[in-house]
Amino acid sequence: MMDPVSIPPLRGVTLVAILLGTVAVTHAQWANVAPSGIPRTPDGKPNLSAVAPRLQNGVPDLSGIWQSVDGRYVADIAADLKPENVPFQPWAKAIFEERRTGLHYREDPPANCLPAGVPRTAAAPLAWQIIQAPGHFVVLYEAMGVWRHIFMDGRDLAPLDTIDATWMGYSTGRWDGDVLVVDTKGFNGKAWLDQSGKPTTTALHVIERFHRTEFGRMQIHITIDDPQAYTEPWVVTQSFRYLPDTQLTEFICNENNATSSRK
Repeated sequence: MMDPVSIPPLRGVTLVAILLGTVAVTHAQWANVAPSGIPRTPDGKPNLSAVAPRLQNGVPDLSGIWQSVDGRYVADIAADLKPENVPFQPWAKAIFEERRTGLHYREDPPANCLPAGVPRTAAAPLAWQIIQAPGHFVVLYEAMGVWRHIFMDGRDLAPLDTIDATWMGYSTGRWDGDVLVVDTKGFNGKAWLDQSGKPTTTALHVIERFHRTEFGRMQIHITIDDPQAYTEPWVVTQSFRYLPDTQLTEFICNENNATSSRK
């Protein structure tokens, strides 16, 4: 059994092909769907280059369904970096070199129907949805059916040795101008940062900066700070596209989903 979040490198299936199999569709399951409020061009198509929307209180509106533009980051989160610019601790480099051979892909958590963690889940070819409300963001991921609750009320995470560590961590957020800054800690250290096997530990701290640059585009600048696995924090940037006129699809890993049902 395999799923689209964790594709063994030795299979002859490219990430590009998988992305082409996960394009958006209309609301096939529904009748009498109300207009979505998405800006349209004169010919009725979604105008994804329109100005990024804002809520009535002036903050950016990040809500909607999103999908990674570049599937490379599932295989290698550091695809845009030179190999020597990933600041591995020696033990982390050794385990990465062993995993990247592909001989251990069955140990990758998503290959066993376990979550891919943060930030890897967003880079999967499956869609995810932001639900934005006063004081809260909720992120629903089609992959593995996991979610995140991002609290915007100023709370702090309790000491790490007093909390229940999780796959997706605990997230708090704040606005820095038009950028949503999300801090996530409290991980269980079991997730791989990517399919090639970059490890994490319970010391992992992920900082994501969400910036919706136009209606149909968003960038996330991701800082990986895990002093037990890496000698210093390091940064990657990923791009995402807005999916209009669609919805998330149920994904049940134990039923051997091979691709999204979007056609």
